[in-house]
Amino acid sequence: MTQSYPYHIVDVFTEQRFGGNPLAVVLDAEGLSSAQMQRIAREFNFSESTFVLPADDASTCSQRVRIFTPTKEVPFAGHPNIGTAWVLAQCGRFGDSIESVTTRFDELAGEVAIAFQRSPAGSICVELRAPQPLRVGDRVSVEAISRVLGLPEHAICTSDHEPVEASVGLPFTIVGLRDSDALQRASIDLAALGEQRDLGLNPDIYCYVRDQQTINARMFAPFDGVIEDPATGSASCAVVALLHQAMAGAPDALEWQLTQGVHMGRPSHLVARTLWDGDVVTDVYLGGSCVAFAQGELQA
Repeated sequence: MTQSYPYHIVDVFTEQRFGGNPLAVVLDAEGLSSAQMQRIAREFNFSESTFVLPADDASTCSQRVRIFTPTKEVPFAGHPNIGTAWVLAQCGRFGDSIESVTTRFDELAGEVAIAFQRSPAGSICVELRAPQPLRVGDRVSVEAISRVLGLPEHAICTSDHEPVEASVGLPFTIVGLRDSDALQRASIDLAALGEQRDLGLNPDIYCYVRDQQTINARMFAPFDGVIEDPATGSASCAVVALLHQAMAGAPDALEWQLTQGVHMGRPSHLVARTLWDGDVVTDVYLGGSCVAFAQGELQA
């Protein structure tokens, strides 16, 4: 029997409609199977869509949130959490006074803590805490990643770290670049990416240029059905944790400003902060704003 499910489409990490990263949020989704969720995510065809369900344990989490790309379910992602929390707040699911609200979402990667605040203009801003500590995986050769990105080897920056897999809940290959020209010229060579994937490379490639605590980035995940992503919160969390950990003598707390999506005409602004205890980065937080685009009901 066909049922109706309310959905909202929001642009995340922006205050301007048609900027940021679009997200579909399907509410009250407990009647949907995993296969249906995957088909719906493919129909929306955004980098991710979320499905909101009752939490398995209401004493620890307010909602269970499942996140799907067009091709698969993922354990954690940044803009789906920010956008889902924003939609729930706008729908009154957390009451009228959101400034005092903290909540948690139950996800495959673990519990994701969420907090709210209002901007001086009165809009709702959302901040998440990454669900897992930084995990650094295999390094990638400069020669291999330069072929994947269609860049000369000297365009790859290794002063902070070598190209490497890193994760705070969802892994990416993180690549520093020398300058904004290299970032502009980067494009995925699918044949080279496929070859490296077969050799064990994580094919979701986040490349960036850093100026102190300001980062300009691009992210490519073509084998996930995402040619380029306008904003990638989970990778942003991983890169700021990776950079903080690599900085000798850095303060215990750092704030970061990140920009992504400019090359796509969908500029996104992300704000992050990292905490360090002298040995490791202990916490990564990521926040941003959203703007509503559409809402309706889908039939499934």
